[in-house]
Parts: sequence; structure tokens; C-alpha cells
Amino acid sequence: MHRSARGKVPKVAPPAATSPQGCSSQKLRQLSRRVSQHFDHIVAPSGLKTTQYSLLSNIVRLGPVRPGELADRLEMDASTRTRNLQPLVTQGWVVIGPGDDGRSRFVSATPAGRDKRTAAQREWKKAQLAFNARVGEDAVVRLHAVIDDCLARLNEATEA
Repeated sequence: MHRSARGKVPKVAPPAATSPQGCSSQKLRQLSRRVSQHFDHIVAPSGLKTTQYSLLSNIVRLGPVRPGELADRLEMDASTRTRNLQPLVTQGWVVIGPGDDGRSRFVSATPAGRDKRTAAQREWKKAQLAFNARVGEDAVVRLHAVIDDCLARLNEATEA
């Protein structure tokens, strides 16, 4: 989409098409990149990227948690999970320790990780409120509902 002279993308009415136009994957990636840029810009003062904040928040909320369960909850594959965990481990915000037996592991937030998450949560809240204001709360509610529905349908197809 072309930007106007002021650099903003003009609002476009939904297409009147009766069937999807274009590539859904591309459209979702474009939206995902733009939303990530918005959140990263506002959350940056916390020292975390939004992907790191999300991962750390889920570890705090679920932990100690098995790496596989963490990946499943975040709809993330194992290699992405491992790559995204590493900076959190390096910073001392997360530890990966032994599980119930010699083969299993647990991921836990450290006290420093819990503190980092608390500090970053304030910035994330600012980003979410700014996003809601920019896009419109009604649109964000609809967006979340569509995403949840699509994830459920895709997960049903995968399980079948």
C-alpha cells in the first residue's frame, strides 16, 4: 500500500470481494511486522523486545514449565523457542534446569527475570493502549476474535 505525502497509510474500506484476495500469509506477516515495530518502539526502554517480553511473561505465568509446553502455548516451534530463550538465559532472567527425570527440563524465571518482567509490563501496557487508540478498541476486539478463531481452526486441522 502506498503512503500519503505525510507518510501515513491511508485508511481503506474493507474490499467488497466475496472471496479472499491476495496471500493470507503475506498479509499476516505484514501486519505482524508492523504491530511488532509499534510494540518494540514503545517497549524498548525496558531493555526487552516484545518477543522477549512475551516469552518472559509466559515463563513467569506458567513456570516452572517444560520447554515443549512453553512452545505449544506460544504456537512456536522448538528451534524458535530455543533461539528466543537464549538471550533471556544469557541475561540471567531465565534458567533451564533439570526436570522430573534425567531426560526432562524445566524453564523458570529468576528473581531478576521477574523484576525485568514487572518493569517491562508497564511499557507493554503503554504500547497496548497506544495500539488500541490507533487501531480502535472495537477493531482490536474483532482482530483478537478472528485470530483466536483462526488458531482454533488451524489447530483442529492439525490434530485431525
